[in-house]
Amino acid sequence: MSGTDRIASLCRLDGKRALVTGASSGFGAHFAQLLADAGAEVVLAARRVDKLRSLAEALQAQGQVASVVEMDVSSAASVKAAFAQTGACDVVINNAGITVTRGLLDQSEADWDSVIDTNLKGGFLVATEAARLLRDAGKPGSIVNIASVLGERVAAGVAPYAISKAGVVQATKVMALELARYQIRVNALLPGYVVTDLNREFLDSEPGQKLRQRVPTRQFCQLSDLDGPLLLLASDAGAGMTGACVPVDRGHLVSSL
Repeated sequence: MSGTDRIASLCRLDGKRALVTGASSGFGAHFAQLLADAGAEVVLAARRVDKLRSLAEALQAQGQVASVVEMDVSSAASVKAAFAQTGACDVVINNAGITVTRGLLDQSEADWDSVIDTNLKGGFLVATEAARLLRDAGKPGSIVNIASVLGERVAAGVAPYAISKAGVVQATKVMALELARYQIRVNALLPGYVVTDLNREFLDSEPGQKLRQRVPTRQFCQLSDLDGPLLLLASDAGAGMTGACVPVDRGHLVSSL
């Protein structure tokens, strides 16, 4: 086997069950397709089950294995009920997240609670329930938390989001430490500004282009930029990695002050 073939083989997920939270749209839907393409049996989790079913049917039409489970990550009961249906998952992509865009002094307690409960508490609930099942089954596993460059830098107007993602970065390291004894790896991706249908208009606007000029490469990320890093952390290609927080940001975090 050539070196290239060996690397490609390590990134395969054949025979693995991979759960993706927040899979109804955006990053989550993209990650679900990516993992299915890598050979995984994909479990799509979100509150909007109707959208999950459409994606599952599309994957099944491609000959891939996909199923749907309703999950509100901010509810321990919902998370536990969802995992009772799926059983132990070899790979968990902790992707569900929201934000509220308002100035700091205009953010309400409800804004704070909704963002922190989804992004930080939700990630904790999903990771710990997934880890319990893996531990009890005696299986190794990989948990990938989707954080953000705003977990290490700041931006105005998204205080609860930035604070929650900083928590996700530290939570990843804590989880990696405590779950290593069970052969469960925990790592995080820190995406920068990624062009999607939801933000394309803003990123093409004058304020968006000013933002792009502050990125050293003068480029925003594409969803495909996340593919290699996600597969590395999810698969045996990253077997030696745990507690890593990997930025994928076209150089945003190394921009000069």
